[in-house]
Amino acid sequence: MAAVQSGVVDSTEVKAIKQESAAETFGNNNANDERLPSTSPGANSGNNKPAAAPQEDQKTLLAVLQFLRKNKLNESVEILRREAGLPEELLESKGTDGQGSGSGGAVGSAESDGADGSSLLTRVTASSTAGAPVTVKATPGEDQPDVSVVLSAYSQQGDPALYEGYYSGLKRFIETVLDCHRAELSQVFYPLFVHMYLELVYNNHESEAKAFFDKFSGDQECYYKDDLQVLSGLTKKEHMRGNETLLDFRTSKFVLRISRDSYQLLKRHLQERQNNQIWNIIQEHLYIDIFDGMPRSKSQIDAMSGSLAGEAKREANKAKVYYGLLKEPEIELPLDDEDEEADNEEGKPKKKKPKKDSMGSKSKKQDPNAPLQTRIPLPELKDSDKLDKIMYMKEATKRIRLGPDNLPSICFYSFLNSYQGLTAVDFTDDSSLIAGGFADSTVRVWSVTPKKLRKVKSAADLNLIDKESDDVLERIMDEKTASESKVLHGHSGPVYGISFSPDRNYLLSSSEDGTVRLWSLQTFTCLVGYKGHNYPVWDTQFSPHGYYFISGGHDRVARLWATDHYQPLRMFSGHLADITCTRFHPNSNYVVTGSSDRTIRLWDVLTGNCVRIFTGHKGPIHALAFSPNGKFLASGATDGRVLLWDIGHGLMIGELKGHTDTIYSLRFSRDGEILASGSMDNTVRLWDSMKAFDDVETDDFTAATGHIHLQDNSQELLLGTYMTKSSPVIQLHFTRRNLLLAAGAYNP
Repeated sequence: MAAVQSGVVDSTEVKAIKQESAAETFGNNNANDERLPSTSPGANSGNNKPAAAPQEDQKTLLAVLQFLRKNKLNESVEILRREAGLPEELLESKGTDGQGSGSGGAVGSAESDGADGSSLLTRVTASSTAGAPVTVKATPGEDQPDVSVVLSAYSQQGDPALYEGYYSGLKRFIETVLDCHRAELSQVFYPLFVHMYLELVYNNHESEAKAFFDKFSGDQECYYKDDLQVLSGLTKKEHMRGNETLLDFRTSKFVLRISRDSYQLLKRHLQERQNNQIWNIIQEHLYIDIFDGMPRSKSQIDAMSGSLAGEAKREANKAKVYYGLLKEPEIELPLDDEDEEADNEEGKPKKKKPKKDSMGSKSKKQDPNAPLQTRIPLPELKDSDKLDKIMYMKEATKRIRLGPDNLPSICFYSFLNSYQGLTAVDFTDDSSLIAGGFADSTVRVWSVTPKKLRKVKSAADLNLIDKESDDVLERIMDEKTASESKVLHGHSGPVYGISFSPDRNYLLSSSEDGTVRLWSLQTFTCLVGYKGHNYPVWDTQFSPHGYYFISGGHDRVARLWATDHYQPLRMFSGHLADITCTRFHPNSNYVVTGSSDRTIRLWDVLTGNCVRIFTGHKGPIHALAFSPNGKFLASGATDGRVLLWDIGHGLMIGELKGHTDTIYSLRFSRDGEILASGSMDNTVRLWDSMKAFDDVETDDFTAATGHIHLQDNSQELLLGTYMTKSSPVIQLHFTRRNLLLAAGAYNP
């Protein structure tokens, strides 16, 4: 794509750049990569007009200047006008020409991946250059894309009657090649089928399109069933306007990973048959990531396939990720009075010392894979935080060591008569509070300890308190307001995500109303409403260090916020569908997002870059969990599978099968020995995560292809299955002593 610099671009030049970039990105850019010449008779058709006349350019520039002036960017208007040598009178006289041409969405398009000046230009000049062919691609973030822009490639088409023959011919060829190549080459069927069908529909060949769909849709892989269902509804050119699914296929290249030998076979076949129609689609809409080595097996391909845009490019997972944990602050752990008495009685005063040291040793050594302590600014520890750390360390000394022979006890919190519709649950880190988000737009907080929830006294009453007394924190609480639960009102739509802050002073909630709200757990009132998303916000989560939080929703953009900023600090754009779940890495330097496009992306908080893309799920992702050491990630989706990922190497290393419905919650035990999964199939399952990670051959990581053979050992790794009476499991939480808490609404 050419970036628009001075607001004027020669249309033939853009076309040439576009063709050149398509040629460059095809394949894996190896120097010895042979290329099939583009012999398509229609390759350069559709834009035989001469270069745009100067008058056209002037109109375009005027439209841009009007847009800038409308948005009160007067300095930019003056600079551009002087550079282009336009008289000021001309700009004034054209005051009404460009108005309304592309309002709405122009600013928001900067959120979409790869947005640049050209996308802005496309919208601004939509009316002023009517009739001129527009060759600049639209961006994925646009609500109502111009069909002629988005589908420009589909106008270069062949004889509709030959489409079935082209596809059948390729199908016959792939079915006759050697078994080792067949699985790899079969990957091209689905993207080719989609684009050939869309070409027929776009060019008004409705009957041919229907026949083509009916004949070949049954041959596609079962995990594309939902996409094909959407596609079957697109039977007329009018249906394509503003269709998100179509836009996804059109604006993102479908990535296929194929070995060099298989690729050469396909290339030779297309050269011999001179099958230009298929070759044009491959060049325009596919990215073939070629690797040297043995072709992959069907099971290896199936494990990684299924996302909306194919597999991730290998380059996408090459960046360095600092997955290690930050050095813990050194806090002395005082011995309890009762511990000291017990020690003195037994005459072993240092009995507890080794345990304290073992806890402290983790914080003394700097992890070589950890980011710098100052890489991102983190909040300083308050005295209350230090006290909480001491409590945590004391609890950790009493933690039960879990393993295959020592499974955790499970305590299930059932929400009875939840006619409001329970949509989200969260526990505090110390397991003292539980919160629920409901479809009636309320948030409810319960105390699960004997200590009741109390509000802070009114300002008038606070003035009467002796601020120097030792129990001042106790005195500021109003005993009259004590109750086991509190209800928080404020949202105007169902609440889909909630998260407690690590210090238990705040609660976040995200809703269908497009806002994220921050609630005080001292006053039980809303402190801030964060408005940045335009559509429902499906999930939100606090950073493990507090202060920062992440949100994601229907607008496909994840946003990083700080509690004291009402605007987002970072916007993470790249997903092709709703972001359904979000999680922070234990070191707070990375966030991970799961999406309905069936991919998982890991983002660097500091730079805003996407540093990992994981594909393999066959349905929208609803659960994510990092291992306590920060090295591994577990993900769960509507396909009922739990996938395990090595973050450092960027590879899938395990697949856990057993659930029969959507997985809504995943959680590692505090020591990382066990992974718990909760599902809509009313079960909690426990998996031996240490065995799953230890069984992976480290030699596999060094393979040039970057593929490993996954063992089908789910039954060996499954340690236990626990049925609820009739309650889907929507949240899991390990206490500091490794008791497993689960929650869900009873569904009679």
